[in-house]
Amino acid sequence: MKYEIIFTESYTRRAVRFLKKHAELRNQYQKTLELLELNPYHPSLRLHKLRGSLSELHSVSINISYRITLEFLVEGNKIIPVNIGKHDEVNRVSLSSNRGFCECS
Repeated sequence: MKYEIIFTESYTRRAVRFLKKHAELRNQYQKTLELLELNPYHPSLRLHKLRGSLSELHSVSINISYRITLEFLVEGNKIIPVNIGKHDEVNRVSLSSNRGFCECS
């Protein structure tokens, strides 16, 4: 089963800024997205649900230092990236008008 990644305008802006700053991660980022489409449960992505005020989101790993937070809608096989960056950076993401912090396990 293939999943559909839906890129919002705000995420696209964040990703462009991230990749300008971290051009060396472009291939890893692309591979992460490809694997996410094919199998979001693949162990190398380390998919996990966030807790606390970000409990509506999940997170996947680009590498040991960088993450993508996302909305993961299993019913419709849709994945909506929300933020990208270092672990502590992506844990500060705006959901509607609220700001929250991750309490990852």
